[in-house]
Amino acid sequence: MKNVVLIPGDGIGSEITNAVTTILERAGAEINWIHQTAGLTAYEEKGNPLPDEVIEAINEHRVALKGPLTTPVGTGFRSVNVALRQKFNLFSNIRPARTLPSIDSPFKNVDMVIFRENTQGLYIGKEHWVDEKTKTHAESIAVVTEEASRKIVTSAFDYAVANDRKKITLVHKANILKLTTGLFLEVGKEVSKNYPDIEFEDLIVDNMAMQMVMRPQRFDVVVTTNLFGDILSDLASGLVGGLGVTGSANIGEDAAMFEAVHGSAPDIVGQNKANPLALLFSSLMMLEHIGQKQVAEDIRKAVYKTLVERKVYCTPDIGGEGTTSTFTQAVCDNI
Repeated sequence: MKNVVLIPGDGIGSEITNAVTTILERAGAEINWIHQTAGLTAYEEKGNPLPDEVIEAINEHRVALKGPLTTPVGTGFRSVNVALRQKFNLFSNIRPARTLPSIDSPFKNVDMVIFRENTQGLYIGKEHWVDEKTKTHAESIAVVTEEASRKIVTSAFDYAVANDRKKITLVHKANILKLTTGLFLEVGKEVSKNYPDIEFEDLIVDNMAMQMVMRPQRFDVVVTTNLFGDILSDLASGLVGGLGVTGSANIGEDAAMFEAVHGSAPDIVGQNKANPLALLFSSLMMLEHIGQKQVAEDIRKAVYKTLVERKVYCTPDIGGEGTTSTFTQAVCDNI
């Protein structure tokens, strides 16, 4: 039995979390949930969107499943999601995008996995006003190190080997950002020499964006820096139906957090309309991470079977006429 920290999140978080835990229990997942509260809910209850007990729980158990969080506006708190990634050095953000049965999209046979470096680049937040008085000139500093670049590129190659993937595409802007993404590219080329059986290519980010919407089927595993990865992973989700149907993992050397990256959707709270697919797919990545791969595969097959009968069982956002409850029950019945 594996202890996993469960953070339902805000808005529809509790509804989709309940759906996911119900499905995992039905499939026989050996998990003991450690319940914690973060985000806007925690702020309203305790005055802190990231209470110490959340940090302590993840510190102890090293694996977390998290629903969508709302960071309180105007309170001085930065993103709770970013804070958790930085606190536990979750340097690898992994975002699979795969064509799903019956999900409307003009793009077919998409099956790519994007590895985004999660701790550096422009997202470290090193910004300042050149003139504090006028505030007419702002500067931001991007940081890229050899060590962090090597970690994320190596993670992508190791994933490719472990999952029988054949090609790595490294995305950069080394023609302009010669030092930062230039370093990332050079490290990628160096690391690729250790994996002679994996095809390696590099693409400039603007070309990559064009290629993804012209022929996304050509991509397998993609690795890139923080900002580019943030944009391209959402683009990849859009190719297969949106953020509501793709999972996400944040993995470090000794801790991991799996999460739905869509919003908390306060407009549909309590209406039984919330789509749990993104959190469910994230939980399947979690199951694989903790060594319960067969359970993950059983659930995935059940989800695909349910999607074939989408109209009856699935939620309106993916073209169904069902509810959170009907989808959950159908997946459970199909396991």
